[in-house]
Order: sequence, then C-alpha cells, then structure tokens
Amino acid sequence: MKIGQSYEIEFQFSQDQVDQFARVTGDDNPIHLDPVYAAKTIFRKPIMHGFLSASIFSRIFGTLFPGEGTIYLSQQLNFLKPMYVDQLYKAVVRIAEIFPDKHQAKISTEVHGDNGKLTISGDALVLHWDKF
Repeated sequence: MKIGQSYEIEFQFSQDQVDQFARVTGDDNPIHLDPVYAAKTIFRKPIMHGFLSASIFSRIFGTLFPGEGTIYLSQQLNFLKPMYVDQLYKAVVRIAEIFPDKHQAKISTEVHGDNGKLTISGDALVLHWDKF
C-alpha cells in the first residue's frame, strides 16, 4: 500500500435495507421511512440514514481495501447532500498518509452520486499490521 493508492466501488441501498437499519438502530425518524411525511420536507421523498450511507466504508476497509485484518480506528464525516434508496453511488477511498511505525493509514473517504456530485466526504484512520 502506498500514498495515493485508491479503491472505488459502486453501491446502492434498498428501502428494505433502510427499514432494517431503522429497526437495528432504533432511528425511526419518518424522514427515512414515511413517503407522505418526507414529501412535506425539503427533500420531497425519504432520505437514507447518513450512517447507513457511510457504512460502505466499513465494507471497503474490512473486506476489500486494505481488506481482512483492518481495524477501523476513527472516521470524520461530512454529509453534504441527501442520499436516496435505489440510486447508484460510487464510494472512493484514497490513502492520504501512512504511519508505518504505528501500522496505520489516514484514508480520504468520499461518496459521489450518479451525477458526480459529492454526497459524503471525510477521513478515516485504520490500522493493519501487514499492510502499513
């Protein structure tokens, strides 16, 4: 692994997955679950939970890049635009810094909508004994 190395993946979530996330977390805010309620908001339709949307980073780090053995230490997130079910998004992660003495890396994290607009941005700190 080296500075500048990146990984990207397309993904989407269904309303059923949003409903399951609401059940697991207890966050049953109607902005995520009730189309009639959401129609009266600035979003005009239900939006996904921010942390469900950003959970793609956990999948990437733990299974794809750097992959198995990665420990997620911290994550800073900015939720810039709403995200909706059944829409295609692209997550992009890029190694920004490596701290070899600690076996850690700072990784930039982004999600882009199908229109290319940035919906989530942030930075993660991860640990991996064999990769950094």
